[in-house]
Amino acid sequence: MWQKRVVLATLMLAIATVSFAQKAKAEDPVGVTATEIRVGATFPFSGPASALGKVGKALIAYVEFINDKGGVNGRKIRLIALDDAYSPSKSVEQTRKLVESEEVAFLFSPLGTASISANVKYANSKKVPHLFVLSGANKFTNHGEYPYTTTGLPSYDTEGRVYAKFITEKMPGSRIAILYQNDDLGKDFVGAFRSYMKDDFGKLVVAKSYEATDPTVESQVVSLKSSGAEALFIAGSPKFTAQAIRRSREIGWNPLMVIVNSTTSVAGTLATAGLDNAKGVVSSTFLKDPMDPTWEQDLGVKSYCAFLAKYIPTADVAETLYVAGIVQGEILEQILQQCGDDLTRDNIMKQALNLRNFSPSMALPGSAINTGVNNNQAWASLQLERFDGKSWVPFGKLVSAAD
Repeated sequence: MWQKRVVLATLMLAIATVSFAQKAKAEDPVGVTATEIRVGATFPFSGPASALGKVGKALIAYVEFINDKGGVNGRKIRLIALDDAYSPSKSVEQTRKLVESEEVAFLFSPLGTASISANVKYANSKKVPHLFVLSGANKFTNHGEYPYTTTGLPSYDTEGRVYAKFITEKMPGSRIAILYQNDDLGKDFVGAFRSYMKDDFGKLVVAKSYEATDPTVESQVVSLKSSGAEALFIAGSPKFTAQAIRRSREIGWNPLMVIVNSTTSVAGTLATAGLDNAKGVVSSTFLKDPMDPTWEQDLGVKSYCAFLAKYIPTADVAETLYVAGIVQGEILEQILQQCGDDLTRDNIMKQALNLRNFSPSMALPGSAINTGVNNNQAWASLQLERFDGKSWVPFGKLVSAAD
């Protein structure tokens, strides 16, 4: 009798083990079903930096394009993109909603240094992949502290040092005025100038800050002009960059003017400032400008223009923020392709740190993404460019972070 009981118990244990294994296998990872994967994002579709929301609109359109092709590896992407109005508190609310209510597989492409700062510890503590965030803040490149975060812009330190080198070589010994947003974005750029210029920073630089909630920066511009500076570097959002460019010209101040690459949109920033006012402004890029005649016959640019015509027919081709959104979409698609059928958060994170010589269609020749366990940054090279009153014209060579 006892032998029959042992056999029966063994059989029941085997059945239970198989049943448990089948159940475990049947349970999909967080945010994943047999037909879709949920991805979360936050963008400033409203608020003081609403112009940057065009990046999000382009990403949404690119996901639609992916889904029209059948998705990735048999799954459609359900992109849940919420408006955070460029407000850190609102961003926290929306990010928690994405993780806890929408149960997204991962967070992708959130935009805005202050908003990302408000969420980066939360995402990492929850071990939710927080991928290709659109900020160059230096702290996000600390992979040891934020192992679940990767960045989608060159670091502000890299970018700032490129500008400091350019200005000091072009105008040695000249006084430099810096107008900066009083947050991580602005402070990182000021820090980059300080680290590059060393002792000359205190001798040659005069800096004025503004708050993202300020109505204008007119008083700061007038004050900086009175310093006698011959160069003006603006480290802020599109709205205030446009104001500073316009006000400088209105008061007859014509310094060598340099702006950060997140504010180079012709339609969103320079047109607001006045195209004539913006003539001669210098910045940098790591992406192709569809308005640059250099790329007239480029297959990537041709495909991009065709994409806009179909998926965002009201879009201005001169608006380079759409380019950034499309590139983000291509990065998203590549990561999911590499994941295959393993869409666990661990593998999604593994593949985000395993991009090898990946060059999106609108990346400049020579620019490629190479992430790794010790490198969570997408981009490390920049091309200086100058606005000629109609479009951006590149000059010099591609500059890498190591130069």
